[in-house]
Amino acid sequence: MVDPRRFELEDGRGGAVSASLLQPRDCEALLVLAHGAGAGMDHSFMTAMQERLCERGIAVLLFNFPYKQRGGRAPDKTAVLEACYRAVVEQVRGRAAFGAPRLLIGGKSMGGRMATHIAAAGCAVDGLVLLGYPLNPAGRPQQRRSAHLPAITAPMLFVQGTRDPLCNLDDLRAVLGGVGAPAEVYVVEGGDHSFKVPKRSGRDEGQVLSAIAAECSRWAGSLKPQN
Repeated sequence: MVDPRRFELEDGRGGAVSASLLQPRDCEALLVLAHGAGAGMDHSFMTAMQERLCERGIAVLLFNFPYKQRGGRAPDKTAVLEACYRAVVEQVRGRAAFGAPRLLIGGKSMGGRMATHIAAAGCAVDGLVLLGYPLNPAGRPQQRRSAHLPAITAPMLFVQGTRDPLCNLDDLRAVLGGVGAPAEVYVVEGGDHSFKVPKRSGRDEGQVLSAIAAECSRWAGSLKPQN
């Protein structure tokens, strides 16, 4: 049974950010999922993934970073984003109402990158779900955002499109070859950075997102709680 609720969670700077939870009756994991740079937690991609993951037995907590809570467009500094994410995770960890056998973190693009930052810095979780990880900034394929990944000890699932200009799959696999934690890559054939596929693929957006949710559920069910 889906139970939608809203929360006011500390952003790490004394303010509060909104969040929303969808939780199935039988929950195999709780995923704290952060939005990307250009859209907040209410973006259609975020809510669609939340609904599909919930249908697959994963409770999903979405939240806003402070700049989106303020209605801003430019992301906060990295330290502010990290502080907000850590504050949300710690409040979730401390609430019995969020009880689930596994605690996962992740996000879309920038949100996933912030999840890897706090995991690399010691935030203890059972796994990371990274939807369109931005391995490099737009137009700068040689500038890798991967130096911190070897410090992560929790398993990671990367969901990446074959047409994503921010993440060449060969480059990602080469990076993951130097990571000690288990890391899987689920490839969305024909998908761009937002997993949109060409019409000739015969798949629509709903089918693609449902397939991603099914893979996330399979992967989450294979994890052993670490904490």
